[in-house]
Amino acid sequence: MLLTIITITTFAVLIRIVANPLSNVFQKQLTHRSADPLFVISATYGFLALTCLLFWPQLRFTGLPMAFWQSMLVVGLFAMVGNVFLVKALHIGDLSVLGPINAYKSVVGLIAGIFLLNEIPGWWGLAGVLLIVAGSYVVLSNKQQRKGFSWHLFQRQEVKLRLAALVFSAIDGAFLKKAIVLSTPAIAFFYWCLFGFGFTFIWIVLTMRNRWQEQTTLLFSQKITYLALFLTVGITQVASNVALAGMPVGYALALFQTSALVSVVFGYQFFNEQGIVRKLIGAGIMVAGAVLITVLG
Repeated sequence: MLLTIITITTFAVLIRIVANPLSNVFQKQLTHRSADPLFVISATYGFLALTCLLFWPQLRFTGLPMAFWQSMLVVGLFAMVGNVFLVKALHIGDLSVLGPINAYKSVVGLIAGIFLLNEIPGWWGLAGVLLIVAGSYVVLSNKQQRKGFSWHLFQRQEVKLRLAALVFSAIDGAFLKKAIVLSTPAIAFFYWCLFGFGFTFIWIVLTMRNRWQEQTTLLFSQKITYLALFLTVGITQVASNVALAGMPVGYALALFQTSALVSVVFGYQFFNEQGIVRKLIGAGIMVAGAVLITVLG
């Protein structure tokens, strides 16, 4: 039984590592075709929620504890905001840059642990922070730069949006783990979709009254790309839930960072982004730092 659990969890992590950067590719393609990031996220949530209702009739709607609903409300809100920031960042930035930046999620978790849980990092954790900072410098720099590390790199709009997205993602991940423990990965996935759609729908009603028809028309004209996005986001989230259910959050977080390397490759393959070797080296350094923080720190 233990071998089966390990195998399923490992498979889920591997699937997630590939599916997540691939979903970013489709999100970036859609925004380059005038799709609004908020509408993209809302359509994704709505399609996945409807799919759950059609194919998973055994989903529970009653008998879940209050703590589950409280956790899912936080997850729905924070995941929505984080995803909108992410898609906005992908619209204006390079996938091969923004993928590796996600490794900073480990740093956010470390800082939160200091102030909220009084968890003082060890030397390995501090070494991991330094590696992530060094790796991000390699990823964000260009051939013309000759100076040392500069905080000006983090003034770039796409980087600020990606950092905001990962902060929200790091927070919603902790609450999602709690919701999974109180239910099942499938139930948590369904309510992740449902609450996310509810929040984004309200946001659209308030801010996109004059543009939702235009965006709906675009959805049908780009239906293949949208369907590919729905599929990859669904696979990513299901795989994430299965992985979180089968291992500690810290270990899952460390393994998820491996997708930074895939993001660099996809950025080169799909969008002809340059500096592939430099970005791969930087992403590798950041992944190593994330592993040190979450596993040894």
